[in-house]
Amino acid sequence: MRNYVQSIKEAIKAKNAKVCVIGIGYVGLPLAVENAKSGFNVLGIDRNIDRVNMINAGQNYIQDVADEELRMLVENGVLSAADNFSDLPQQDIIIICVPTPLNKHHDPDTSYVESVAIKISKYLRKGQLIILESTTYPGMTQEIILPLLESSGLKTGVDFFLAFSPERVDPGNKVFSTKNTTKVVGGVTPQCLEVAQYFYNQIISNVIPVSSTTVAEMTKIFENTYRAVNIALVNELMMLCNKMNISVWEVIEAASTKPFGIHAFLPGPGVGGHCIPIDPFYLSWKAKQFDYRTRFIELAGELNIQVNQYVVDTVVKALNKSGKPIKNSKIFLLGVAYKKDISDYRESPALKIIEQLKTMGAKLVFHDPFIKSMQYTDGSTVEIDWMDLSEEQLKKCDCVLIITDHSGVDYQAVVDTADIIIDTRNATKNITEGREKIILI
Repeated sequence: MRNYVQSIKEAIKAKNAKVCVIGIGYVGLPLAVENAKSGFNVLGIDRNIDRVNMINAGQNYIQDVADEELRMLVENGVLSAADNFSDLPQQDIIIICVPTPLNKHHDPDTSYVESVAIKISKYLRKGQLIILESTTYPGMTQEIILPLLESSGLKTGVDFFLAFSPERVDPGNKVFSTKNTTKVVGGVTPQCLEVAQYFYNQIISNVIPVSSTTVAEMTKIFENTYRAVNIALVNELMMLCNKMNISVWEVIEAASTKPFGIHAFLPGPGVGGHCIPIDPFYLSWKAKQFDYRTRFIELAGELNIQVNQYVVDTVVKALNKSGKPIKNSKIFLLGVAYKKDISDYRESPALKIIEQLKTMGAKLVFHDPFIKSMQYTDGSTVEIDWMDLSEEQLKKCDCVLIITDHSGVDYQAVVDTADIIIDTRNATKNITEGREKIILI
């Protein structure tokens, strides 16, 4: 019997192994680029033909990837893209980085991952390494992916290798990138772990092996549940502090001076992005299979949704105080990305706030230096116009609502011009002149 462990490790060491990344978005493209920079020949597969064409033209669409770096990799022939799976048999390492959203019932939608696994099973050959990086519930790799791949007739750990390694992408982070962010990896068998760890050691600075794919899956869920729970805690504190006429921002700043026992989280209009609003629900869903209810986690989710309504209520009260009803008031939304200085608005609190304000009859416009238009997950366009951040436009509005605190925005000019400013991110903290106009939440 051929020793596939040794043969794939030799190919990895010599950089002869071909790498395929399925899903070349915010997670997949930086990973593909890092692999290509490390000397591997990389193929990106995506059903979005626009992404495929851009990659093959050397054009970048991800903020965390350097334009020139991508262009050079494509020109050197080590990075390319396709919208089909026909080249899978030639690939030695296949990494799955497709979305894992929630359905309308807040249950995991694993259809993208399952669809990819079915396609891989049709092309699967001996000696390949398959890695799932898409966030999922603890147990999915072994319960769903493993049987689908073994339907090919090949045996995991003998004929091919299967592992899970959670993505840890933080869009816009200037310090931690794919290369220097510690990688956790778990294998279905010891042989699977050995091969997967050996591969990641070629491209990632620090790789941490764990005992199983289920532990690796739970690690990812825990990381983001930890964040979701602590954000919910500080959001609840924010709402209480406002009732008590205490600045939650001053409280957080003071508490942060303690050199141990506390990690500061900041309040805001809910949570967004591709992880924090989703991952805790994966864990809650899985827990129900064990007749266990994760009450603490579910409460955190409710609080982080509740704060959207709190922001809307604050807008309504501020307008009423100035003698203006919410209906037909013109509200200028400043920043709609889910976090500062990025163009990602997936699950952004802005989307929920926009819908609530529109339902109440408000007239909305927005400005975001990174985003000019938005779509919902079903592909429909969010009906709200982008505007220049100009004195003329600000004067036409009854209220400015700061949802995302992008750097580079002249907040003093906003305060000087607008009549009412509702600041959900403490973006105006350094402004002294005109503070009477600012409602800080």
